[in-house]
Amino acid sequence: MVFFYALIQVEVKIDTSREASKDSVLANFVIEAALYDTRSWYSHDGISDLLSSNVANIKLSPPSASVDFPGYVLEGKLEMPRLWSAEQPNLYTLVVILKDASGLVVDCESCLVGIRQVSKAPKQLLVNGHPVVIRGVNRHEHHPRLGKTNLESCMIKDLVLMKQNNINAVRNSHYPQHPRWYELCDLFGMYMIDEANIETHGFYFSGHLKHPASEPSWATAMMDRVIGMVERDKNHASIICWSLGNEAGYGPNHSASAGWIRGNDPSRLIHYEGGGSRTPSTDIVCPMYMRVWDIVKIAKNPAETRPLILCEYSHAMGNSNGNLHEYWEAIDNTFGLQGGFIWDWADLGLLKESADGSKHWAYGGDFGDTPNDSNFCLNGLIWPDRTPHPALHEVKYLYQTIKVSIRESMVKITNTNFFETTEQLDFTWVLHGDGCMLGSGVLSLPVIQPQSSYDIELKSSPWYSQWASCSAEEIFLTITGKLLDSTRWVEAGHVVSSTQVQLPSKRETIRHVIKTGGAVIRHETIGDTILVSHQNDWEIKFDIQTGAVESWKVNGVPVMNKGIFPCFWRAPTDNDKGGGESSYYSRWKAAHIDSLLFHTKGCSTQNVADDLVKIAVVYFGVPKGEGSSFEKEKPNALFEIELVYTIYGSGNVIIECNVKPNADLPPLPRVGVEFHLEKSMENIKWYGRGPFECYPDRKAAAHVGVYDQKAGDLHVPYIVPGECGGRADVRWVTFQNKEGFGIYASMYDNSPPMQMNASYYTTTELNRATHNEDLLKGDIIEVHLDHKHMGLGGDDSWTPCVHDKYLIPAVRYSFCIRLCPLTAASSGHDIYKSQLQN
Repeated sequence: MVFFYALIQVEVKIDTSREASKDSVLANFVIEAALYDTRSWYSHDGISDLLSSNVANIKLSPPSASVDFPGYVLEGKLEMPRLWSAEQPNLYTLVVILKDASGLVVDCESCLVGIRQVSKAPKQLLVNGHPVVIRGVNRHEHHPRLGKTNLESCMIKDLVLMKQNNINAVRNSHYPQHPRWYELCDLFGMYMIDEANIETHGFYFSGHLKHPASEPSWATAMMDRVIGMVERDKNHASIICWSLGNEAGYGPNHSASAGWIRGNDPSRLIHYEGGGSRTPSTDIVCPMYMRVWDIVKIAKNPAETRPLILCEYSHAMGNSNGNLHEYWEAIDNTFGLQGGFIWDWADLGLLKESADGSKHWAYGGDFGDTPNDSNFCLNGLIWPDRTPHPALHEVKYLYQTIKVSIRESMVKITNTNFFETTEQLDFTWVLHGDGCMLGSGVLSLPVIQPQSSYDIELKSSPWYSQWASCSAEEIFLTITGKLLDSTRWVEAGHVVSSTQVQLPSKRETIRHVIKTGGAVIRHETIGDTILVSHQNDWEIKFDIQTGAVESWKVNGVPVMNKGIFPCFWRAPTDNDKGGGESSYYSRWKAAHIDSLLFHTKGCSTQNVADDLVKIAVVYFGVPKGEGSSFEKEKPNALFEIELVYTIYGSGNVIIECNVKPNADLPPLPRVGVEFHLEKSMENIKWYGRGPFECYPDRKAAAHVGVYDQKAGDLHVPYIVPGECGGRADVRWVTFQNKEGFGIYASMYDNSPPMQMNASYYTTTELNRATHNEDLLKGDIIEVHLDHKHMGLGGDDSWTPCVHDKYLIPAVRYSFCIRLCPLTAASSGHDIYKSQLQN
């Protein structure tokens, strides 16, 4: 849509020491106004022509009955205005000058002005005629040391991080904010909902009183806050909606406030969630934490003509924001859904100094404050010091406006922006096969216009020859878009979008096997120990009584000192705890999944040959404190597990795991195995998703690749500890000490990729501590390799809401894992390739 001109109207008030008529003021003073296009002011030569940059002829207008303003009105016309949007935050500088009769300047005021149009169409909110998508967050004013005291540097840091992570909108929750915040949002380009400071959350405890929203005596106070907000902030282009408040019920006082706004500022829409988010006082259907299937249902309802924008969704409390991709699959593909605001931007913790001088993040109750809401103030995508949580990667990915998809033999690159072309982006490609780079290069594309796409046929692509000649089991193409030039919020080279798609493989996916035979194995039973080894290459000791690996050595170097046990428990996250007695955590505890003991029904050698030994172990998982007089039956058993180890002379260990849970159990936290490695096995490399923390329902941003990190760096220091640091879809992983000795693990046979976790903090310790700094680092590395791991959830944090596809029902599971010894001369990639049949 092209706007050929914009009408400029400037309302001016003049304060005088005594009352004076308009005519007498004008007899002694002159009011002038000018609108400047400041682009030339910042040219490289440093020379600007002030007169030529004045782009609007603004003159004092005679009094008019149609203008209800007690001061003075100046009007003008701007031809072909450069419009403001979050994508292109074009701003002009308005200067208003007051001169006396002799022409001397008495006063001069200026402000930045953005010119844009906000309107509505059926099921759409329009900015400059386009249905922009709201990729938003809620933001409280918060400083990690100063609390609610605002610093401009902190505001700028927030905006820089938001823009760098593709966030284009902010809801001022739940009050009008510092005036400088609005100027900065105009400058950086951020759509905004400005919210009145009205909330009656918890008033239901006072049910004997009439609700303020319906109480006439409260009407003036409520309207005063709404009117004050609008009058103070109305000149900011970033504000596209006014909000009547937050969680304040609904009643006639809201209707009155909405009516006043519609009469005084019809240039913006009204937002209000209270009363069910669909009252006559809101122009937007704006629910909180509504489930994906429900928002789609509303959008498809022809009787609802308003757009739906979630005012709060994806509650970011601790390790959260699962299912976010499902919201955006719905938003991107359903007319009438126009985005939402994640709750919320930053953890509202405060820096507290302990008696020993150390500092840590504190929350409700840490200051002796009563009552308090404990850690329910820690709901952010970033820590209080603005360090990003891992979930911010997922937000950036799902909020990116350059989309890449593949269908059959066609790769499609889509520019979903509404105003920006791809002219300022540099595209590159890289192709990987089974984790190894096959090729890379610049991707030369024509400029893609807004809301347009470009198709690349595989046969004519720059990566075709590498793909066509590749025999890898998995082939991934990654296309990345980077900024060519620096902007106000980031340096040139910043990654705006990066998408990985899987290309068809030339080979069929078949079961993984290893070649057997060769090295002769040594096997003996000494008392309660089964010892299996090959020369000095490796040695494994099994404890017959526990069925566990007592030790595993590689070239005489201890690698594993405890394992391999089944595991079904995880340290609960905040979302796991949400919901009281119906929470996953409460149900797990009630079922004693948190306190399982594994009794060994039997541990025996089933098969012995020159080059292999097969050992079978059967466990019963019973609640702690029960079954102490266990007699190889299964009283009160919650799980029956069979682990079959096939140990080859090559050092390969294939573990077949069969799990039979009690059918009455709730959804399980995980199904996998746990073992403890020597703390020196800290060098971890894996082929799977990464490099950052990711889980089954929060992994869209995590590309499949080969990554390496120290064990200590995998830990994510959420303020309240819980399950963290996992990596999803792991094909293989290696754990090595600095000399290169260690252990390799991978999926095997027909088993899918694993969820991997390795930490110096045990599951028990992560569950015990209430603050990250309380955690006690162990002398071992606890490793979990999970066949199944429950999702994180995050639709909210007060009901059990992991989506069904990410739950683990208590049914039978079977899976295989391959382990083998590692030396500096061996490679995880080479070992993995050896199990892929040609």
